[in-house]
Amino acid sequence: MNELTREEINAFLDSQAVGRLGCSDAEGMFVVPLIYARRDAALYVLTTEGRKVHAARAQPSVCFETDEYDGESGSWKSVIVWGRFEELDEAGTSEAIAILSDRFGTRRQKSGDAKPPERPIVAFRIVIDKASGRQIMR
Repeated sequence: MNELTREEINAFLDSQAVGRLGCSDAEGMFVVPLIYARRDAALYVLTTEGRKVHAARAQPSVCFETDEYDGESGSWKSVIVWGRFEELDEAGTSEAIAILSDRFGTRRQKSGDAKPPERPIVAFRIVIDKASGRQIMR
């Protein structure tokens, strides 16, 4: 097993689209998948209001994990980030949208297809305190 350098960790975070946010609330610990983009020492997310946001507001120390597995070779790579949840204001939300759009492009909808979200949209970032990455290449 090989430890990843910080540069390798950042490159891996930049190459993935989906990770899992780990947090806890009165009901216990849980993990949810999220689409994200990294900029400098933070991960940016747009999501809807719900359990994960309520939990992170109450306990802003969170973790985030992303990985990949090659079933043919048995090789894998995984990165875990520990950091602080920071909900973004209007200016921060605009920045998060720009960061995610730079990474993934803009999603286009046909006119008439756009429906308002059932729950409010929340933008947040995870400010990275530390990160760990490992891989096995076969």
